[in-house]
Amino acid sequence: MALTVVIAEDSLLMREGVKSVLALDDEIEIAGVCGDYDGLIAAVYANEPDAVITDIRMPPTQTDEGIRAANLIHASHPNVGVVVLSQYVEPRYALSLFETGTSGRAYLLKERVADPGELAAAVRQVVSGGSVVDPRVVDALVTGRTADRQSPLHRLTEREMEVLAEMATGANNAAIGEALFISARSVEKHINAIFTKLDLSHTEDIHRRVRAVLLYLGGQP
Repeated sequence: MALTVVIAEDSLLMREGVKSVLALDDEIEIAGVCGDYDGLIAAVYANEPDAVITDIRMPPTQTDEGIRAANLIHASHPNVGVVVLSQYVEPRYALSLFETGTSGRAYLLKERVADPGELAAAVRQVVSGGSVVDPRVVDALVTGRTADRQSPLHRLTEREMEVLAEMATGANNAAIGEALFISARSVEKHINAIFTKLDLSHTEDIHRRVRAVLLYLGGQP
């Protein structure tokens, strides 16, 4: 069965571009298209899609409609994945998107739309409950993070930071191992060490993972 997607984008050119890219994938079906915040929320309630692809800035205020829509959709339709698209590297918006959880959310730069495989992969990742962060946004967050020398992240070894960086992109343990050329067992050991060093050793694993990623993205105690 095809995955259904609602697209929210006020730029006609960008909207048609996203539609054209997704049309190349036989397993993705466009359930609705709109150009503002109210239209997006209405389309989600009307179509019950598997995922939403939304611009970060839309009418009526052209500020953070995509982030607010993602939070509302997550609360009202927790099984709907959300891919937020932004034209610029804006770390504060990524932090805002993920501060209440990473499951089923992605933050990508609009330049990724040029790659059909990458956009479709992000849709599938959020539908499955995963998360994706654009590598350029991660780089910007890392730059800001390293300025804070009081961060508990400085307790981590270089390898543990590499593992945490992969976690921040939404990679699971197997994918982290492949990316860093280490075994799954080594990945698990590094993650447990990360939890301990960041004082996250007394909560459930899924919550520890989310909190560790948020520390990484925010660079704050």
